[in-house]
Amino acid sequence: MAEAIGNKQEGGVTDLKLTLACWNYDRTRALSDGSVRPEGIALTCVGAQQVGEIMDRMLRTRDYDVSELGFTYYLQSLALPDRPFVAIPIFPNRIFRHSSIFVNRDSGIAHPRDLVGKKVGELHRYGHDAGIWAKGALSDEFGVPADSYSYYVGGVDRPLPHDDWSPFATPKTVEVHRIGPGQTLDAMLEAGEIDALYSAWVPPSFTKGSPKVGRLFEDYVAVERDYFRRTGIFPIMHTVVIRREIYEKDRWIARSLMAAFQAAKDHAMRMHRTGEMFFGAPLMIPWLPALMAENRALMGEDHWPYGIAANRKTLETFLRYNHEQGLTPRRYTVEEIFVPESLG
Repeated sequence: MAEAIGNKQEGGVTDLKLTLACWNYDRTRALSDGSVRPEGIALTCVGAQQVGEIMDRMLRTRDYDVSELGFTYYLQSLALPDRPFVAIPIFPNRIFRHSSIFVNRDSGIAHPRDLVGKKVGELHRYGHDAGIWAKGALSDEFGVPADSYSYYVGGVDRPLPHDDWSPFATPKTVEVHRIGPGQTLDAMLEAGEIDALYSAWVPPSFTKGSPKVGRLFEDYVAVERDYFRRTGIFPIMHTVVIRREIYEKDRWIARSLMAAFQAAKDHAMRMHRTGEMFFGAPLMIPWLPALMAENRALMGEDHWPYGIAANRKTLETFLRYNHEQGLTPRRYTVEEIFVPESLG
């Protein structure tokens, strides 16, 4: 029997039909398979092979009622005249991003400060979430500002059309070049045509073991664990947005959806703990229980928190990075970017 979570709609009316677009994550799977149902909502879940497809359709044509969306795209949408979305503090995608900085081994980049004056590729555009966190950490931790090198943007593994689905302009404070229609950032990195790459996707040249391509931080696990130990920051990539007109008509859905996402995440965490009892047998990952125990020792029992209170420092840091890197007209506060129902 499915678990119903959330607040009832006023007047006893139930089963408001909404579509939710989200990638196939363990923490959202209980919503997709119906194990968890938001109370008062008949939720139809939609996925995609690439999460970018979901963002494309939400930004271009508002195809969904509720959607996972890159945090940066949501922040930039606040400057649009119609402010098309509102957000709830649910974070389906968060990843440490020191590991997302790749270099050409012949470029002479051995330390972050060696990036100054270099040609750096960035997936899709200047200002994707993984790149923002990478640039922010390089600036805060190593004194390498985001405007101290030039950018080359486009597809990593295949050429991209120039009709970018992100409707937001590149800031004039940085030098940004769009690569040619037949070029890919991966090929350019391996050939030494760019010196480094910030990417949410692992470049194919690295995956196939090219001797020309490596990570800036080879021991990235130790670097990222130390970063968390010192800062308490677990970088957030994506949030969940609701089309504004849907939310304004039925504001109760914000709390219902938040409760349902939390229940789905709790469901996944229980499944993982049950798997530990059987030495990790449900998943094909040797020594997984030892890794999970190590993570709990460093990050606590709930290492993937939702809501504002447990994420305030991470959120404030990301809001600062967006403004410092020229992506938002001012530095937003945490309270103004999420619906009032999430602030209590």
